[in-house]
Amino acid sequence: MKHFIAFLFFAFFTCTSVWATHNRAGEINLEQIGTLALRATITTYTKASSPVDRQDLIINWGDGSSDTLPRSNGAGNKGEILPNDIRKNIYIGTHTFPGRGTYQIGMIDPQRNGGILNVNYPNSDGVPFYIQTTYTFLNVNFQGFNSTPLLLQPPVDKGCVGKVFVHSINAYDPDGDSVAYRLVTPLQSQGTVVPQYFFPDQITTGPNNKISLNEVTGEFRWTSPQREGEYNVSFQVISFRGGVAIDTTIRDMQVVINKCENNPPKLTTIEKICVVAGDKIIIPVRATDIDSGQKINLTALGGPFVVKKSPAVFAGKPFIKQPALDTFVWQTTCEHIQQYPYTVVFKTSDNYINDSTGLVDLKTLQIKVCGPPPQDARAIADNNRTIVSWIKPYTCENADNKYFYAFAVWRRENSSQFIPDTCSPSMENKGYTRLIFDTTFTVSNARYTYFDTNIERGKTYCYRITGYFAKRTVGGNPFNLVESLPSNEACVQLQRDLPLMLKASVTQTNTATGSVDVKWTKPITVDLDTIKHPGAYKYVLQRSLGIGTSTFQDINSSSSVFFANLNDTSFTDTKLNTQANGYTYRVGFYYKSDSLLGYTSIASTHYLSIASSDRVNNLSWQKQVPWTDYSYTIFRQNKTNNSFDSIGVTANTSFADTAVLNKINYCYFIRASGTYGIAGVTTPLINDSEIACGTPIDTVAPCATILKACNQCDSICALKTESSLISWRNPTSLCGTRDVAGYTLYFSNTKTGAFDVLATMNSPRDTQYIHVRNDGNAAGCYYVTTTDSVGNQSKASNTVCIDNCPAYILPNAFTPNDDKQNDVFKATTIKFISSINLKIFNRWGDIIFESADPRFNWDGKNKNGTDVAEGTYFYTCNVIENRVNGPTPTATPLSGYIELRRK
Repeated sequence: MKHFIAFLFFAFFTCTSVWATHNRAGEINLEQIGTLALRATITTYTKASSPVDRQDLIINWGDGSSDTLPRSNGAGNKGEILPNDIRKNIYIGTHTFPGRGTYQIGMIDPQRNGGILNVNYPNSDGVPFYIQTTYTFLNVNFQGFNSTPLLLQPPVDKGCVGKVFVHSINAYDPDGDSVAYRLVTPLQSQGTVVPQYFFPDQITTGPNNKISLNEVTGEFRWTSPQREGEYNVSFQVISFRGGVAIDTTIRDMQVVINKCENNPPKLTTIEKICVVAGDKIIIPVRATDIDSGQKINLTALGGPFVVKKSPAVFAGKPFIKQPALDTFVWQTTCEHIQQYPYTVVFKTSDNYINDSTGLVDLKTLQIKVCGPPPQDARAIADNNRTIVSWIKPYTCENADNKYFYAFAVWRRENSSQFIPDTCSPSMENKGYTRLIFDTTFTVSNARYTYFDTNIERGKTYCYRITGYFAKRTVGGNPFNLVESLPSNEACVQLQRDLPLMLKASVTQTNTATGSVDVKWTKPITVDLDTIKHPGAYKYVLQRSLGIGTSTFQDINSSSSVFFANLNDTSFTDTKLNTQANGYTYRVGFYYKSDSLLGYTSIASTHYLSIASSDRVNNLSWQKQVPWTDYSYTIFRQNKTNNSFDSIGVTANTSFADTAVLNKINYCYFIRASGTYGIAGVTTPLINDSEIACGTPIDTVAPCATILKACNQCDSICALKTESSLISWRNPTSLCGTRDVAGYTLYFSNTKTGAFDVLATMNSPRDTQYIHVRNDGNAAGCYYVTTTDSVGNQSKASNTVCIDNCPAYILPNAFTPNDDKQNDVFKATTIKFISSINLKIFNRWGDIIFESADPRFNWDGKNKNGTDVAEGTYFYTCNVIENRVNGPTPTATPLSGYIELRRK
């Protein structure tokens, strides 16, 4: 038996030496084929010239079982030979698991290929190659099936010394789950990272030698490789469903960096497009190379090429004379709608290395396919409800596999002028509330219909409809919901038996003679029940001081027969302090001359405020109006002719005017454009604010600087005295601050002490200070502030605390014989010591001397002043050091023996 074990030991190490220079890259993909069943595909990329070729691999299923999977690709199942000494191998197997849970499914092969610079160099061929996918079985009835993303871009790529290298992982999740990417250390077994691993930019430093990974797009970028050779990097590709990670695929890939005397080719195409399902995408792609004598090719990979229905088309170009031109074409369908963008990676390569491969360039295209909007949304008032309807059939409701799921009806008060965005079609945060989300609606006259009964008289309601798409679980439950573009907005004004406010616009700005134009509509005849509410009719206009306030007082009234000439629907309110105040208005509508039918919604003026700062006037305005303001135009007074000119337009209620100079007064007003979104009601509704003025002044302090400090304990300081060197940067170099006048340096003896001003520097060039100490201490904490020419002081810089380097050394012998040499026992080194507690004992344990003075001198006498006998004495010494935290005992007290000799 011992001989058999020895044979196996010999055979294993013999085989591993043969398998050297083997694995380059790979990953494991999992497809769920049953409630608890998976199909696993192991893809590896090995060195084609290796003397050993793996016909099969062992997969560990993570549940205590394993299988041997045969290779299944290439002629004779011998793998696919690729350029650059690469063999692509595919191994496929299925397995049924004992129950739901999370499993780590892995594969280990004894060795990587040799010579990898950042893996246990120069012995990378002695490091096992391990790849793993962590998979979670979901409840198929409620959460759905789960397959891991397909990683479509091959994990072996080439780059050049000193040239930007770009690689895209190019993951496509068939379930529509979101995908994120992480850069990690490669593994040599489950839970064990490879030894002596360095990220590629750590091998040889150089200008701009940095790596980065875009965790959203999966684009890996290496800005300036410095050393020729082979490198390995490892990524986690993580799938999320409902915000929860459900699987993680580890891809281990190899990058080969060459010394290149030429330049890589260049790709030209767009990087992002958002379309509506049903649109046909046609995108030209162009590849060129400034090295005109080389041939180039053009290829593309990505999710649109692997979808089952209506896949994209891109013929690609073999190695041809440049330029290489091709067109990406994709006829999108309803089945392509998903929450997250598709990725397409275009790749071009020259033939610099050989006739089939060379230097490359990549371009990543993100394609968002959103659902089309429901068509022809309408809203009508019907007694005490609103009837909302839209066309049936919806464009995508007959998509394959019942992909269309439901409609939602959204509502808001008054109109919104937002423009639906194909890149972000969601209705969230648009000011609408979702009233209903349902799979069935009443159908009437080829229109879906919804009845909104939760309404209030006199209000304006606006509606939009969206469709939802979803994958289905075994039990028919939806997952990975995707919202379509919203329909057109349909608005309705309910029971307009009351007026509508149209205007509250400032026409004169003054502290005493200001004026405001106020307008409103007449009630609608058909909405006014003249039997229940007979004339005579009148309006009563009321005003309240402030914006959106409710302390109303009557300011005007008129009465007339409604059907004849109740047309007095405007009023100019005068003798107001419009400079200091905004005003809020409403109209009361009366029947029978003095019976109140109701009040309109309130409408205020737009009140402008200005906060002036350094070379900027920050404008903001308040208002409360029943319509929707969709645009604001900012007017500034022209210094030449005093007219007001438009300087900008915004949809926000604030605006920063930076085209101004300090100490000059500027005046502004705001013109609001709004709408009710109701047919027959004036649009746009134009309202002006009062005129407000502001003078820019430098109230902005410089940015905080960065401080450094050291003392005599630091060799970099080269200080020989008890002092500290403090230095900091001029903020101009940090944040572009142009106005720096000086600095104030603050100091505290300890970390917990109060800071006091240590020094003031009155020049921006004084960025250094030597703090000379006279207290036997060099510890302390410092920070600095910056002051500009008008006295604005910055926030404090970082606080830097530096410590002392205490030392206290006692000798081990002395000779108290009055020969003036070594006559006393005392410390040979005293540095930054606050106090001590020294005790000297004879051999019977009696204390014969003690002191708290670090500079004690023991002359060999006991407490009674009598000389002690020659011999060996023992001492203990608790030392209290001067530290930046305050007086601090040493961790271990000093102790030792003293030899006392008198000859």
